[in-house]
Amino acid sequence: MWWLVFFVSLFVGSFLNVCIYRIPRGESVVFPPSACPACGRRLRPVELIPLLSYFLQSGRCRGCGSAVSWRYPAVELLTALVFTGLFLRFGWPDFFFQVAFYAVLLVIFFIDLEHQIIPNRLVLLLLVYTLLLRLVQLVIPWPTSLWGGLLGGGLFLFLAVVSRGGMGGGDIKLVTVLGFWFGWGQLLLLLFLAFLAGGLLGGLLLALGLKKRKDGIPFGPFLVFAAFVVTVWGESILGWYLRLSGI
Repeated sequence: MWWLVFFVSLFVGSFLNVCIYRIPRGESVVFPPSACPACGRRLRPVELIPLLSYFLQSGRCRGCGSAVSWRYPAVELLTALVFTGLFLRFGWPDFFFQVAFYAVLLVIFFIDLEHQIIPNRLVLLLLVYTLLLRLVQLVIPWPTSLWGGLLGGGLFLFLAVVSRGGMGGGDIKLVTVLGFWFGWGQLLLLLFLAFLAGGLLGGLLLALGLKKRKDGIPFGPFLVFAAFVVTVWGESILGWYLRLSGI
């Protein structure tokens, strides 16, 4: 069954590409139909086949010949991998609750990566979805969820003040929602992994000369990456740590 999830998720990733491109520009994600960003030519059905169309066209528009961004196949493939991982981890029906959350997180991941912004409407959508889901599926006790939101938002607000804008408002809002979703215990692991990944990648980019010390690096993608790791492997990581520390 996982292969069916993978296949369908490729088409979901194709729609997420539309969201990633249009939301920062304030455009509708429904109308008009998909078109080439360079020449505006409406794409044919064969050009909308995930992954395959990109390679059949050698990464270029059939109309004007302009290069198609690597982001399009990357989003489609990553969406399929993430959704398949969630399916293997949770199965039916919890899988559906998870993919709805991560579909929005994937859009945030690539918008922040490209534009270094996290749209408020996406964070608000995640917040409303989280609160509604907690009403019908109380996986985490409300006090744990509430303390997670306060911890995440409070910590990142403090970092934003101390760093004088080094931490953006979108990051503060996103980590607040993640705190509500995961609760304060798992949020601590999430933050540790996000800062670890950010530090390692930042150090690598500095060493390679691709970034300077004063260059900004969007933190949203690291939060999304860490959230997925905690969702799929969080319990195993905590169990490994407790065994290692002898607690």
